Amino acid sequence: MLETSAVEPLEGRTVRLTLTDGTIVVRDLSDLLAGGGLFASIEQDDELFRRVFVDYGTIAWPGDVDLAPETIIWDGPTPQDEATRHPEPFLRPQPLR
Repeated sequence: MLETSAVEPLEGRTVRLTLTDGTIVVRDLSDLLAGGGLFASIEQDDELFRRVFVDYGTIAWPGDVDLAPETIIWDGPTPQDEATRHPEPFLRPQPLR
């Protein structure tokens, strides 16, 4: 199963993800954090947002707050043909440095 192996916070509510297959993608999480609830403090607090880390293949923040890997990678359920499918276009592949 494709998961997140590393995360780096960028500007705003954007993160750079390194996936377990080596793919590097950038994902704006604004839409996923909007609406308050569990994510209200992360949405509003820059310092807290920047404390993002990888936990069991997904991204998380202090306080037991996380986003499911299928949500941040596939924007929904894991595809049945995952082995031949690449992340959706909203995940913009980044050139390796």
